[in-house]
Amino acid sequence: MRAHLVRVDAVLVQAVIAGALSFSHLHDLAEASGQGGWKAWAYPVSVDLLLVAAWRRMRDQQRVGRPAGGSRLWFLVALAASLGANVATAGLLDLGHVPASLRVVVAGWPAVAFFGGTLLAHAPHGPEAPAAPGDSADAADRAPATVHAPDRDALPAPSNDPEPAATATVAEPVAEPSPAPVPAVALPPALVDRARALADEHRSATGRPADPDAVRARLGLPPSMTASVAAHL
Repeated sequence: MRAHLVRVDAVLVQAVIAGALSFSHLHDLAEASGQGGWKAWAYPVSVDLLLVAAWRRMRDQQRVGRPAGGSRLWFLVALAASLGANVATAGLLDLGHVPASLRVVVAGWPAVAFFGGTLLAHAPHGPEAPAAPGDSADAADRAPATVHAPDRDALPAPSNDPEPAATATVAEPVAEPSPAPVPAVALPPALVDRARALADEHRSATGRPADPDAVRARLGLPPSMTASVAAHL
């Protein structure tokens, strides 16, 4: 346990040192580009926050199986801004005479960061939309129906009595056996994966197993498919 704590502390110290150096480089570059005062301190905060937000959103989207191209793009943009400031302040750029093109890039960064942060904040959080309910209903309609034949043992045996039909004993009507419950319809593999992902998400959030009927409703399936959903959870 102590070795684990030491290892975590070393990682945190390294992260703090690297973050402080990157923060300082971004501040120096923004100040050299004409963004003095509090604005020079706001630039590194904006870059680092966009970097962290894009990374977290990219991980969340990958975990639920959604494409993370937009989040990955903004992560690379923020990483390029941070890495570019670190390289520019390494002696390759005269901070006393910053080029006009770099001044334009630094001045336009707030609008770029605001646009990227807005897109990340409004990106969908949940899993992909399931298949249309009509497709699942058609699959249920195409499933072969189970025909329950009456049990032969329950039928009366044929009589070999030669007596006339008038004196034959009339057998009491035999109650037909109650039909067995209809088995659960097999769901498509993609729908099974979505149902299990929703169940895992509910269990992670609440600590309790997901209700099959609630999962069926979120998938957009008809009530008759609750048993099929429950069979795959």
